[in-house]
Amino acid sequence: MSTTENAYQELAQIFRSRDSRILEIEILPPQVGPLLQDGCSIGITKKYLIQAFVTARCIFFKHMGSMPDLSAPRMKCPDAITQDEASIASEIILLFDCEHTTACNWRKRRLGALIKGQDLYNTDEVGGESLIHALETERSLMTTYQCSPLHRHTKSPTLWQHRLWLLKQIAKLQRPSPSFRLPQTAVKQRQDPGQSMLGPAAKFQEMIQAELDVVLRAGELHPRNYYAFSYMRQLHVALTDMLNEIEQRADSSAQLALLITEKISDWCLAHPADISGWMFLLYLLESSSHRETLLAIINKAVKFGVHVRWEGESLWTFVHLATTRFDLVETVRCQLCGQEEATQTRLVTMDTLARTAKSESKESWKTWMARAKASWSSGELAA
Repeated sequence: MSTTENAYQELAQIFRSRDSRILEIEILPPQVGPLLQDGCSIGITKKYLIQAFVTARCIFFKHMGSMPDLSAPRMKCPDAITQDEASIASEIILLFDCEHTTACNWRKRRLGALIKGQDLYNTDEVGGESLIHALETERSLMTTYQCSPLHRHTKSPTLWQHRLWLLKQIAKLQRPSPSFRLPQTAVKQRQDPGQSMLGPAAKFQEMIQAELDVVLRAGELHPRNYYAFSYMRQLHVALTDMLNEIEQRADSSAQLALLITEKISDWCLAHPADISGWMFLLYLLESSSHRETLLAIINKAVKFGVHVRWEGESLWTFVHLATTRFDLVETVRCQLCGQEEATQTRLVTMDTLARTAKSESKESWKTWMARAKASWSSGELAA
């Protein structure tokens, strides 16, 4: 067996035995390896990964060309071994090149064919559980890529768009549909008083919280991760639309946003230089429109900036945008001037708002930082 084939077989065995486990994969320096495994932690040298990729690419295109059209509604089921080999090969390809759209699209078509086949021809419990397992396995694969210390995967637009498509398919399975029924085991779990998931709303809440954990981890691995936080915005919109349609209500956006606002606020304070996190927090505040929450979040950001004497642009850009967007310029200025809390949290009259908007229209984050500097110099920040 050649070195390239050996590299492929070793890595393929790891992916084959993964099931739904989340792995943590990193690139090892040349003097270590070539392949190390300790439970779910995998280390591989760049050279060994390239060798595995060369064989994986040959196997993938060989099997992809011989397989029937996966998107055909009444396709004949392809050979299981052939499909499995192509699937494993595509996983290794994506590990080496996360922007390999052919491999990613093939995986999407494969899952789409499973969904279409289950929806049209098979509604039994075994088929439903098999579909859910396939989707969750793909979800854990994306988490493996996006939460591993790899150079490009945490910010890959191809992988984040694939994950968004995947989560939409998982969410659709929670919708009541005459053509698809959840497996009886899942129904019993929902009916069990000991289970926390009682319906689509609770399931969507669990889903968005779990996805936020993935995004925050990706944000730590790659600071200013625009693609990750854009994914969260799109997921929030998708889940909101589905929930509004299912439950015939219009406040789902605010509910889902409030659910994760506190957590993302704490993350932003732990990573104050990350503008992507602050802008996502601003998006959540706009979505919830909950005045008490946004006052608390903005006040917390201002106090943090003053107490640690933060001079970075990201935090004060958030303060500037939030205060002007929510008409809180006067309120936060009072806080920096050390006035009483009753003055800080009062609602500004319309006349005052009009004058404030006009006077503050040319201000920027530097203006707020200058006010903060004056505040920490005098030590007059309200407690």
